[in-house]
Amino acid sequence: MALRGTNQEFGRPYNRRIVLESIRRFGPIARGDIAQHVGLTVQTVSTIVRELEEQAYILSVREEPKGRGQPPATLRINPEGGYAVGIHLTPLGIDAALINLSGDVIESVHREAPSPTPDLAFEAIGAMVADLTGRRAGGRVIGVGMALPGPFGVESMSFVGPTTMAGWKGVPLRERLAAATGLPAFFETDMAAAAMGERLYGLGLQRSDYYYLYFSVGLGGAMVHDGGVLRGAWGNAGEIGHIPVVPEGEFCPCGNRGCLERYLSLEARGRWNGNDAGWVAEVAPIFRNAIAVIENLFDPETIVLGGLASPQLLERLAALAEPLHNSVSARKDRAAPRILVAQGGQHAVLRGAAALAVSGVLSPRFGQIFTAKRQREGDLLNGGDIAA
Repeated sequence: MALRGTNQEFGRPYNRRIVLESIRRFGPIARGDIAQHVGLTVQTVSTIVRELEEQAYILSVREEPKGRGQPPATLRINPEGGYAVGIHLTPLGIDAALINLSGDVIESVHREAPSPTPDLAFEAIGAMVADLTGRRAGGRVIGVGMALPGPFGVESMSFVGPTTMAGWKGVPLRERLAAATGLPAFFETDMAAAAMGERLYGLGLQRSDYYYLYFSVGLGGAMVHDGGVLRGAWGNAGEIGHIPVVPEGEFCPCGNRGCLERYLSLEARGRWNGNDAGWVAEVAPIFRNAIAVIENLFDPETIVLGGLASPQLLERLAALAEPLHNSVSARKDRAAPRILVAQGGQHAVLRGAAALAVSGVLSPRFGQIFTAKRQREGDLLNGGDIAA
């Protein structure tokens, strides 16, 4: 997405996000280069930069001169300029991490809570967030993002069955999260959060168009295109686990039979009587078919395997999927393998969840949403509240 500033009267919060996002993406970067990127004057950029430096969001660095004259100062994000908390809620338990502006996991905690009720989960989340933020006393905590299994808002599928948060239907997620933590709150499907975490802090820095196949209790996926996750009309794009693949196959809680995640997921692995090698050999043909479907639908640079499954299990699955079926991805001019195992690890979803909150400060897209919805009533960079 092109980063462009605005001269509209209410555009100041948006311009600050634009400048900050430009520094995050391209830093270390000089003021003049920022101005060219975002279409603002150098004077306007300098004014915004001065404010951001005073608030410790960014750092100014000047290299040692290599000849005559002083080189211009360059700007970069201050990793300790703020923190966000990422929460991952699954039927297996709750994970949380305190993450700085560079995406580094500073502290993390885990709470065993099989299929927790909303009351139990939010009580635990409140305590976990208080614990994490207390370890950086005085640090600026931007907000909290929570990732959990989808889909959302589908009567016959949301919060139904062992691969979702069963019993959570009708829970006001953002309101409960904000109340439990006292922070601006956001939520997202875990597969989209993991895909975003991989883009920001894993191999995604080198790729802008890839499909992230998310192995968790269930199975999901997300297409990352031009650096952003494709969401769909209602935000549920990527529920590949509910594509029927086996005619008259196993019954799925969604109401269909033979759904992909009934064979290819950690829940399916748990129902298998045998070792990993036997399970992978059994599901490899189904996985091979799924890869061809994804490639022909999305034409990605590569398919990234990630999620809660161990890297060893994913590597074995990728190896036994060979030889892959012919598809639009079977090109001689490929720059990457058709399948890669994620580098972000199991922290990818936590980083992605935290990025939901960080993006409230950094992302121009959130700046646009914020301005439209709140009619310039606040600015998170100055402590404005966007939790509602």
